[in-house]
Amino acid sequence: MSDWLRRAEGGITLTVHVQPGARHNEVAGVHGEALKIRLAAPAIDGRANAALLEFVAKRLGVPRSALQIRSGQTSRRKLLVVLEPPTDAVQRLLGD
Repeated sequence: MSDWLRRAEGGITLTVHVQPGARHNEVAGVHGEALKIRLAAPAIDGRANAALLEFVAKRLGVPRSALQIRSGQTSRRKLLVVLEPPTDAVQRLLGD
């Protein structure tokens, strides 16, 4: 497992570093012990959080309801929980 991805009961946790207001949504690689994700949505009224959950759900091929932000609602660094993730989650997130 990677520093940014850990096993949890019933799924995995992802530590992400979010950069809102980018040109487009993308995984930008690893930033310290977090996966850096650039989002086009601004950090206003929860739009970046909603965009993050949509982006990760689509990238993993899981329903949006399988994800939740466990901590970091108002921070760039967030801890996401993914219930019943695919076995190739790392490859899907990194685009390998």
